[in-house]
Amino acid sequence: MSEGIEGIPQTAEQETKGTKEEKEALAAQEAAGVEQSGVSGHAPRAEHADTHFENPLRDARDRRLPKIAGPSGLVIFGVTGDLSRKKLMPAVYDLANRGLLPPGFSLVGFARRDWEDQDFAQVVHDAVREHARTPFREEVWQQLAEGMRFIPGDFDDDTAFKQLRSAIEELDASRGTSGNYAFYLSVPPKFFPKVVQQLKKHKLAAAPEGSWRRAVIEKPFGHDLASAEELNRIVHDVFDPEQVFRIDHYLGKETVQNLLALRFANQMFEPIWNRSYVDHVQITMAEDIGIGGRAGYYDGIGAARDVIQNHLLQLMALTAMEEPAAFDAPSLLTEKLKVLKAVRLPQDLGANTVRGQYGAAWQGGAKVRGYLEEDGIDPSSTTDTYAAIRLQVDNRRWAGVPFYLRTGKRLGRRVTEIAVVFQRAPHSPFDSTATEELGSNAIVIRVQPDEGMTVRFGSKVPGTSMEIRDVTMDFAYGESFTESSPEAYERLILDVLLGDANLFPRHQEVEESWKILDPIEQYWATHGRPAQYASGSWGPEEADEMLARDGRSWRRP
Repeated sequence: MSEGIEGIPQTAEQETKGTKEEKEALAAQEAAGVEQSGVSGHAPRAEHADTHFENPLRDARDRRLPKIAGPSGLVIFGVTGDLSRKKLMPAVYDLANRGLLPPGFSLVGFARRDWEDQDFAQVVHDAVREHARTPFREEVWQQLAEGMRFIPGDFDDDTAFKQLRSAIEELDASRGTSGNYAFYLSVPPKFFPKVVQQLKKHKLAAAPEGSWRRAVIEKPFGHDLASAEELNRIVHDVFDPEQVFRIDHYLGKETVQNLLALRFANQMFEPIWNRSYVDHVQITMAEDIGIGGRAGYYDGIGAARDVIQNHLLQLMALTAMEEPAAFDAPSLLTEKLKVLKAVRLPQDLGANTVRGQYGAAWQGGAKVRGYLEEDGIDPSSTTDTYAAIRLQVDNRRWAGVPFYLRTGKRLGRRVTEIAVVFQRAPHSPFDSTATEELGSNAIVIRVQPDEGMTVRFGSKVPGTSMEIRDVTMDFAYGESFTESSPEAYERLILDVLLGDANLFPRHQEVEESWKILDPIEQYWATHGRPAQYASGSWGPEEADEMLARDGRSWRRP
């Protein structure tokens, strides 16, 4: 065999030269997250035109390599709102900073502002600087900023939607997004129908061959069952059900996902996770702030519609569900729906539900106003800022075990937790004085702010006498893992781009949740006014009395 340059055999040298351009093109396309037939400037060689390139280092079983979004873009409607500024735009940057977005990722803003692209980029820059979780890196920002576009206009402005379509086509060509776009509706619910209908009218909802289009919708999804069903009908007329991602940001939190790992990856918890051992379950979401500047949204909605219908019923379903056949969207939906369909309301709603409004008081060293004194609130409003309800799950696992759900504003502290409280030991060999400070065993999953889990049990106090007192064992995410937990919106936006629907409630769950809450709301509408509670307290006395009638008491988080 004849020798070539520097001792390389001539045939190998020819092969090397002949494939150099192809390898460079493949590397560039792979880096951009597109396949060979994508938008790179070089066409693949004819003899390899049908070959699908796969990274030999990437294997679905290898957990060292995170899931990375392919060629795609995100269009945010209502991009000037607080949600977009504080959560969505920082989450997009954090994903890019962690290397989870393709280099050609594009971000398009749509709002009623007379901005140019560079004005929008500056707004995103400021939001990222203020709210991003990860450090700011100029090279990441520059790459992201190149794919930013802004479309000014109203939701009924046909010209603006034509500009949006042109911008998407331009980004397909310049950034290699391959026609893959998610439309994030960060807008008031009343605009959902108009936006999706405009997307259909201007052929933005229909994906080109081999591409995808998805709609992301924020809560509240309707204000009762009838409105939710109508909204589902309108949205599904434009997008198929599997294309619609309903955001419940609580389901994106690491601790909520850890609830499934806790239950189904361990043998020590599942055998006692049932009516034979569990006395009751408490699910709490407390806030220490008032309504702020959200009077226009909050008044008429209230705590139960805002939190219980979505967040707390989803947490309840995950706590009570049976083991799914697999960790995928259809299997999770099947088991969660079984729980929601098995929920039974108490016969006496007056004795087993409580609603309240916070009153003026001192909280956190400052005098705060009551709900009826807030700007923009009708002094005769009956909107609830606190809600507590007692539910039953009529199935073999949970028969007779009450689930207490509560949420409120201006409570003692900001906390969300799930507490599974166990029955007392059936017999105690110790006298009553030895166990007078002993409570019930409990497993408490802390969703926020100190993500982790606490197990509470009794232990002997050191000393010569037999005295038993509650102690706790703590697991904290911040102490057990070197990597900090990502923001919920990071996980959820990435899942939308990946098409992973595991953590998104489907329309059947939304409708079943309204079937649970609607009778309670209808009862409240015709029975009295909300109870009053002082800001900084843990809710109205009526809520304590509700549990006291069952011989129980609320946990103090």
